Amino acid sequence: MAEKKAAKVGKKAGKKGAISKDMVAASARPLVLSILARGESYGYAVLQSVRVLSDGEIVWTDGMLYPVLHRLERDGLVRSDWRQAESGRRRKYYSLTPAGERALGEEKRQWLTVHAALERLWGDA
Repeated sequence: MAEKKAAKVGKKAGKKGAISKDMVAASARPLVLSILARGESYGYAVLQSVRVLSDGEIVWTDGMLYPVLHRLERDGLVRSDWRQAESGRRRKYYSLTPAGERALGEEKRQWLTVHAALERLWGDA
């Protein structure tokens, strides 16, 4: 039940253009892998990246992100290490492993296949 409440669906939720919880959940893995493919990052920065990349349509909470990161780490797709930030605060940084890079390639292939099929169905709609 906590996971259902964990993902907020943008500040525009309920309006035309809001992203469904199912779509947010389905896109979590490829989004995190893609963000980490750009370079290592820590949790809060990943949350902000998702918000910016989606123009505020997808707003994750810690309760949404950290289970995804922990699952990716358990599956050997990301690694993490604790470091001291300039502010003095300790942060856990995440980065892709070689297996994570391969998984991202497969995620891209699958999403592009689905996108192409929908584009053929919907055209310029």
